[in-house]
Amino acid sequence: MSSQHAQPVYIVQDKGICGGQPRIAGTRLKVQHIVLEYEHLGWTPDQVCDAHPGITLAQVHAALSYYYDHKEEINKAICEDQEFAERLRAGLS
Repeated sequence: MSSQHAQPVYIVQDKGICGGQPRIAGTRLKVQHIVLEYEHLGWTPDQVCDAHPGITLAQVHAALSYYYDHKEEINKAICEDQEFAERLRAGLS
């Protein structure tokens, strides 16, 4: 008889939290934030962990894995957030 362990859930989505965007379970840290730090700032997964006390390396890798499986969705969310920020800066929101 083999012992099976449930896999931890690292990435969740809830309509009422973070606008329903995928985030690290138990936090308000969105997958897109991890992606921006890793892809755009060039941080290593260890540096991402250091910047966010309380998250694990496994959670960072899960977020990156989620990103690579849902690249179009995450990139769209990043663009929408950037456009929103630009409108706010321009006073057009």
